[in-house]
Amino acid sequence: MNPLTLVKRIQKINSQEAALGISEDASWHAKYKESAYVFVGGIPFDLTEGDLLAVFAQYGEIVDVNLVRDKGTGKSKGFAFVAYEDQRSTNLAVDNLNGAQILGRIIRVDHVSKYKKKEEEDEETERQKREARGVCRAFQKGECNRGAGCKFSHDEQVCL
Repeated sequence: MNPLTLVKRIQKINSQEAALGISEDASWHAKYKESAYVFVGGIPFDLTEGDLLAVFAQYGEIVDVNLVRDKGTGKSKGFAFVAYEDQRSTNLAVDNLNGAQILGRIIRVDHVSKYKKKEEEDEETERQKREARGVCRAFQKGECNRGAGCKFSHDEQVCL
């Protein structure tokens, strides 16, 4: 589904709940009361974690910002996960920032029901996994452009 359609749907639901005076317990937000994370999509690619922190901190204390980046280039993929100390802050962020415009782009902010942060593996563990998979054939031909994001080893000594 188009992200802008989702933005409009969430805004419509929020407007209807406000007009009907629906309580916090009966709100659609209650489904996500166990998660303090929100998804942020449509982020301008040149925004940093600090920029996201500045924007989202107006609705509560932030404890984690995971701006998803390309492993090979390190460039932003245009989406992130933000965690608040108090789960109720997620409701404020979703209600107020979903559909907001940042640097000319409309962002999508929505609840995340089960976010599991990928633990960073140390470099040694990652190297061992690559070696176990073998040498990258594209690298051997001089054609691999995945860099650090490649799942195979770029060490010719592995296969000797």
